[in-house]
Amino acid sequence: MRGIGTGITVTGGSPNGSFRILYVSTGNVCRSPITERLTRHALADRLGDPLWGGLIVESAGTWGHEGAPMEANAATVLTDFGADPSGFVGRELLDDHVIRADLVLTATRDHRAQVISMGHSAGLRTFTLKEFTRLVRAIDPATLPPLRDGVIERAVALVRAAAALRGWLLAPTAEADEVFDPYGAPLPFFRSIGDEINEALDPVVTALTGVPART
Repeated sequence: MRGIGTGITVTGGSPNGSFRILYVSTGNVCRSPITERLTRHALADRLGDPLWGGLIVESAGTWGHEGAPMEANAATVLTDFGADPSGFVGRELLDDHVIRADLVLTATRDHRAQVISMGHSAGLRTFTLKEFTRLVRAIDPATLPPLRDGVIERAVALVRAAAALRGWLLAPTAEADEVFDPYGAPLPFFRSIGDEINEALDPVVTALTGVPART
């Protein structure tokens, strides 16, 4: 149990010294692997630390293809961004994944609802990726702990602030918080989804690390 002030408590299962981010899509072979590996790539680029200051980044699928490799087009998209697709293995979303996660970011609202329905006090720490991006954009970085206090403290504060804003900052349309499924689509559509995910991740990684993307 992690208390974060303002009457909001976020329950995550990571031990002290780490902060676990879980990405969730359907099959865990397209959207969530792309998001996981792009996040790892961005964190390594900005922090220059193979452990990313204690951030653990992983993914799973609500109908996960357990043991499957990511889709070939997804791997190509990651290579386009300079990220590493190697060694990925698909996972089915389990209770333990949700219990241990400090932040769950899903591809769609349906995925978010499925994670929350699993219980484990997941509601306050589960968002769609685009929803979280929208909320993060509204948070004043000056209100977050400085990086010298550690990435974990900053991440906890970020989730707290986003949860507090959720009821006040609504999506302009029902689809605005969704990342559509490219499964079975040609490579150009995969690349458009990769661009969409990368654009959504940029402000999140900047807020987590306090370090903007290199230009």
